[in-house]
Amino acid sequence: MDAKISTQKSIGTKHSILDKTLEIIRGKWRLHIIYQIGTEVRRYGELRRMIPQVSEKVLIQELKSLMNLGVIEKKIYNEVPPRVEYALTSKGRQVLPILLKLTTVGEVFLK
Repeated sequence: MDAKISTQKSIGTKHSILDKTLEIIRGKWRLHIIYQIGTEVRRYGELRRMIPQVSEKVLIQELKSLMNLGVIEKKIYNEVPPRVEYALTSKGRQVLPILLKLTTVGEVFLK
């Protein structure tokens, strides 16, 4: 009986982990944003230029979501005009190598 409970806890934990992973990468633009920020610090205008297909509204929503998830951080400078920068957090940087590895799939299919 204890083995069955242990297995159920293990399966429940795995589902929770998968749910969190899917929450982070869900959506059409989140991986684009993570990829474009990469190891750099990016300003909002740079991200708009790097991902011209995304609307301003959606980009703002996705940046907020990624901040709430702890994937990116936002730094606001008290300047005129206002300057805002985005960077991956230490947790967010763990997504980057996997994302870069996934791009090799696209390279294979483009050939």
